[in-house]
Amino acid sequence: MEQSRIRNFCIIAHIDHGKSTLADRLLEVTKTIEKRKMKDQLLDTMDLERERGITIKLQPARMAYKSKDGVEYELNLIDTPGHVDFTYEVSRSLASVEGAVLLVDSTQGVQAQTIANLYLALDQNLAIIPVLNKIDLPNSEVERCAEELINLLGCKREEIILASGKTGAGVDQILERVVSDVPSPVGDREKNFRAVIFDSKYDDYKGVVAYVRVKDGRLRHTDKLKFLATGAQGEALEVGYLKPDYVSTKMVEAGEIGYIVSGLKDISAVRVGDTIARLETAGETDALPGYKEVRPMVYASIFPKEGNEYQRLREAMERLKLSDAALAFEAEHSAALGFGFRCGLLGMLHLEIVQERLKREHNMELVITTPSVAYEITRTDGSSETVTSPADYPEANYLEETREPWATVDIVSPAEFIGGIMTLVSDRRGEFKSTDYLDPKRVVMHYDMPLASVIVDFHDKLKSVTSGYGSLNYEFKEYRASEIVLLDIFVAEKRIPAFATLLHESEAYRRGREVVATLKETLPRAQFVIKIQAAIGSKIIAADRISAFRKDVTGYLYGGDVTRKMKLLQKQKKGKQRMMSMGAGSVDIPPDTFIKILRRGDRE
Repeated sequence: MEQSRIRNFCIIAHIDHGKSTLADRLLEVTKTIEKRKMKDQLLDTMDLERERGITIKLQPARMAYKSKDGVEYELNLIDTPGHVDFTYEVSRSLASVEGAVLLVDSTQGVQAQTIANLYLALDQNLAIIPVLNKIDLPNSEVERCAEELINLLGCKREEIILASGKTGAGVDQILERVVSDVPSPVGDREKNFRAVIFDSKYDDYKGVVAYVRVKDGRLRHTDKLKFLATGAQGEALEVGYLKPDYVSTKMVEAGEIGYIVSGLKDISAVRVGDTIARLETAGETDALPGYKEVRPMVYASIFPKEGNEYQRLREAMERLKLSDAALAFEAEHSAALGFGFRCGLLGMLHLEIVQERLKREHNMELVITTPSVAYEITRTDGSSETVTSPADYPEANYLEETREPWATVDIVSPAEFIGGIMTLVSDRRGEFKSTDYLDPKRVVMHYDMPLASVIVDFHDKLKSVTSGYGSLNYEFKEYRASEIVLLDIFVAEKRIPAFATLLHESEAYRRGREVVATLKETLPRAQFVIKIQAAIGSKIIAADRISAFRKDVTGYLYGGDVTRKMKLLQKQKKGKQRMMSMGAGSVDIPPDTFIKILRRGDRE
């Protein structure tokens, strides 16, 4: 189809504002999916997405739409995630399109990710179509939310479309506005072929499948390919578009969003952000600008429970990296846990999803260490380095200075919860910057906070303080000097490296007591007393013990002198002491203990 009749757009919104449901209605109205094949959240293809009710992966779909003026258009839609941990998926989607439908839930109004995603779209100079969703609900506040959108965008009231993803109201208007307001793609089909990879996945039969936005030229199936960044070569065994299932065509052309099956089985050869060119013209083809390199916010080590499964874990991680471009990992070795990977992730939900996908898709049993952020340190000899793992943190006498990452945090909330939010943020060492009112009842509060205080459980606490109405967005700002200590956990007088954590001195005592209490609740009793201790250096800051099992050695006595009973108890006591003198036994730590310690906020 000629480029003037192609429209590429995506749907952006805060989490749970109805993007996937609206996408369902768009597919239904344009008759892209047959009625009998239609199901809720059709573009959420992973079981995990359906169970949690959130979108994790971007998903493209092509629709054919005949507008009111009788012209047929090709609409390429990309459905995007809404959670802050998956912002990289959103930014890659926005770079592949010319317009965005900004969706706002009319029962909740503008939220933190609405603002963050809008700014990402404006950075790409996209046409914005404002839509108020869920107008069929009895508690929707259309006028208040419309006023917020007008203040945010500077648009007119009549430009805001009122819609419902559930009933289908306003969907025709959205399609008409996409056709009229979103510009058609600009590309030269006579130039050398080049396309940017915005996503990829691995298929056991087809090999690596690259999702591409074609910028110039055209590519026919059976053409030879070259990936400019990695230098890998392949052949276009199959090309086509997503509907959202694969639909094979003879070729893909400039302006289109489609897929290319390269036949490559080497996962490292295909990278998100790379440019694909035809092999014969690759030498004279300039690479397209890729995507801004993603900065991991949180680091955690992942080890296989069984040491001999390391190779399987490596393959699983490489396949996961294909469909999760924000995941960064490198090999790591721990004396206690063996070989594994140090992973860089965008947040705690991201870590949870990665763990769950490894378990479900690859059947891996894992041990995950306590997450931490990246600290910059200066040693006494003047050398500087970045430390992401507690195992790499030097002893205090070799340390000159430690700097921790800080983030700018935006919190959107009803004005009545300002007091609770301010108390919560000050507890986390936050610094107040400013407050903006979206309207008399809703407020945006701007703070600077240590990144370590934000990533772990701050979002859950914010939801509690604001009765579920608060929303959060954060972005890395800078490194600042700080008093950081290494907290070690000992179980049965053995140091457990997986529980070691770097944190601010002011939080160490609370955290130490928390971990000790969690371990006391979750570790099974043994035949000997299990000591649990939290220490900073050689100083024990919290301790507890799990008492040993005791056999009822006096159970068979039926009377007689009390000395008979005392004799048996003394004998048992000596036996326990003899067992302890041989050294305490090893304690097997159940896998769910690691998760319980990650969810540190549940104890507060």
